[in-house]
Amino acid sequence: MSYRHLEKLLELNSPLRVTEDWSAAPDFLELISHYCLENKPLNIVECSSGTSSIVLARCCQINKCGCVYSLENASEFADKTRSQLKDFSLSDDCDVLYAPLESVMLQDEVYQWYDLQELPAIKIDMLVIDGPPGFIQEHSRYPALPLLHDRLSKDCAIFLDDAARDDEQALVKRWRHDYPEFHLEYIENERGCAILKR
Repeated sequence: MSYRHLEKLLELNSPLRVTEDWSAAPDFLELISHYCLENKPLNIVECSSGTSSIVLARCCQINKCGCVYSLENASEFADKTRSQLKDFSLSDDCDVLYAPLESVMLQDEVYQWYDLQELPAIKIDMLVIDGPPGFIQEHSRYPALPLLHDRLSKDCAIFLDDAARDDEQALVKRWRHDYPEFHLEYIENERGCAILKR
């Protein structure tokens, strides 16, 4: 799978603007796009915005249902994603929420995680986790499940990118211990993907 193949699959009107260090790998984008097109989730939340926002928003547009809510902690990246969504005529299908990182306490540990004030009171049908960046703290993406657990719909699917990394593997172990109702599927793609479902 390549970005070009993905553009053709989704019939995008111009090339995706990808950067090697920050954009999700094309095989991960293919994975989440196939799930979205097949299952037609109504409320999609993603942690971090960018190329995945374009891909998921286009899937919602094709499905003629659903909306993406992208949590983005950097205002400049939020503005960049909004601009790209406009260029692809996808602004109505994705709401990029500026969500600066704030301190949260979980199990006597302090994490920096997204401020959720702007996230509407929705039931999340699909959760895509590709942030915050790992350099911010150990187990940077761990708070996603504890903080969003009560907002997940019964059939919500969770996709964790970069799951081949030791840090992500450790936090998935913690999730499975803390939330045993979820079962894990691991996809050995370029960067590894962990999928959790009830």
